[in-house]
Amino acid sequence: MRFVDTNILLYAVSTEPGEKRKAGIACAILDSEDLALSVQVLQEFCVQSTRPKRSGCLTHEQAGLLIEAFLRYPVQETTVALVKGALDAKERFQISFWDAAIIEAARALGCKTVLSEDLGSGRDYDGVRVEDPFRE
Repeated sequence: MRFVDTNILLYAVSTEPGEKRKAGIACAILDSEDLALSVQVLQEFCVQSTRPKRSGCLTHEQAGLLIEAFLRYPVQETTVALVKGALDAKERFQISFWDAAIIEAARALGCKTVLSEDLGSGRDYDGVRVEDPFRE
């Protein structure tokens, strides 16, 4: 299973002309069945996709319907164990807490790969490797 970071979901709904290539890649990724995500990713998607200043922002209802559709994938809940793991990973890898929570959510679900453009493509976090699907 591959873990999907928030930016994949956001590109999939983007209407920005400059993001057309990334939107196509993101939509193709979301057609896969071997994906997983976390409550954190769903929360970030909701906040970012409905921001009024975002071009083509979604309504609350649209974001809610998409989140319901994303529930077809396994979703890692935020637990005390996950938070403790993220705190440890933040220090160990010198990354933000939020990035560490993504890595630890992927680990909790047994994902070996995180698809993200934000976490350093090719970087390995003790068995969880980041791949940037948008890299040319």
